[in-house]
Amino acid sequence: MTKLNLIAGDWVAGDQDIENVNPSDLADSIGRFTQATGPQLEKTLEAARAAQATWASYLPERKQAVLMNIGNELMARAEELGTLLSREEGKPLAEGKGEVYRAGQFFTYYAAECLRQIGENADSVRAGVEIDVRREPVGVVVVISPWNFPTATASWKIAPALCYGNAVVWKPANVTPASAVALTEIIAKQDIPKGLFSLVMGSGRTVGQKLVESPVVDAISFTGSVPVGKSIAASAIQNLTKVQMEMGSKNALAVMEDADLDLAVTLALGGAFGGSGQKCTASSRLIVHDAIHDAFVDQLIAGAKAMKVGHALEDGTQMGPVVSDDQLQENLAYVELGRSEGAELACGGSRLERPHKGYYMSPGVFLNTTNNMRINREEMFAPLTSVIRVGSYDEALVTVNDTNFGLTSGIVTHDLARATHFRRNARTGVVTVNLPTAGTDYHVPFGGRGDSSYGPREQGKAAAEFYTTVKTAYISAGVPS
Repeated sequence: MTKLNLIAGDWVAGDQDIENVNPSDLADSIGRFTQATGPQLEKTLEAARAAQATWASYLPERKQAVLMNIGNELMARAEELGTLLSREEGKPLAEGKGEVYRAGQFFTYYAAECLRQIGENADSVRAGVEIDVRREPVGVVVVISPWNFPTATASWKIAPALCYGNAVVWKPANVTPASAVALTEIIAKQDIPKGLFSLVMGSGRTVGQKLVESPVVDAISFTGSVPVGKSIAASAIQNLTKVQMEMGSKNALAVMEDADLDLAVTLALGGAFGGSGQKCTASSRLIVHDAIHDAFVDQLIAGAKAMKVGHALEDGTQMGPVVSDDQLQENLAYVELGRSEGAELACGGSRLERPHKGYYMSPGVFLNTTNNMRINREEMFAPLTSVIRVGSYDEALVTVNDTNFGLTSGIVTHDLARATHFRRNARTGVVTVNLPTAGTDYHVPFGGRGDSSYGPREQGKAAAEFYTTVKTAYISAGVPS
């Protein structure tokens, strides 16, 4: 049975559908999923506009209950929905369940924020005039989310959008439609106006492009590649549509000579190969001090070789397959590119055969690399990482900052002064000390610099900057009679 889109509050079929296949086992068909049409997009945007006005008039406790219900159901069903997520995306089951649970926490966090929307007031510079400053919904928000965190990334966009009184039209990645339908089913059964939330599955070139060009859309929140992000921005500016974009990265983990070696290797392995390297916070550049380089590399290679690569749902799997054949071929092309640039592939980087036919690849480590190689300049989105040898902390910091991106960076050191200096001078939106290059806490801002991010930050109270617009009211009440 083909899974449908939610258009203007009704589950409807499009003019064609696609098959979703398990990347761990290509014989396992997850189902068929319909694709939205142009007229359906127009209908759902019109309904969203009308529903948004109704939703914005709901009192805070009513909105809070909706978001709390969504979050609680996601957390209660984390094993079931996490299994579905891992089955269609390929990440190990523990990561899939953890992602769904964290998605639930985004909704419960913003449920509380529904009750915490407090404005400001001030006295005017003019006598007898008071000023009221408040935030109001931006309107109809289009959410375009990626396949690598299909439930979590969508949730940290959808939850604040609803919290602050907006309507949402969601276009998920076509590679992971089952998780999108599951989340939509939970949202659709809540106490919300018909048409407030819509699911429009389809390709970016058709569905996505029509959405970003629509004058009905007030804001677009996007996570994906730099070229697509720039294309969206170019289209959105024609209507002066507000945009928030999280795009590429080339994150660095700097390992200093005084680092705890075991910790550094553990952080590097998890950061580089977690999620098969298919995450915007992946540690794809390992910048290692010369004094610790050889010992670090020996342990890193041993750890990479020991990682169990297998079916996402099998016990003990540490790294699942990559998401698709296209992604696998792109990854293998980067392996050859690295070799052609003079990098040494110390281990991995090859396609693997497993009992189930799938898109398996061994985790790869490049040695003897320089920061000007393309494998260290471009986002590979693969289970591949490069080691860059440096002679000092100063050289490490310069190398960390020598990139067009600026999402996350980390340092492993026991030196408090050095860690403090790094925190202040690393030109990334997220900085970590003795932790993985990540940033997933739901109550604080997330985002980067350069080609990594554009527009207001995501998550926490920072999300209000994007999902609301500010109104300043001047009131002259006159003199009491």
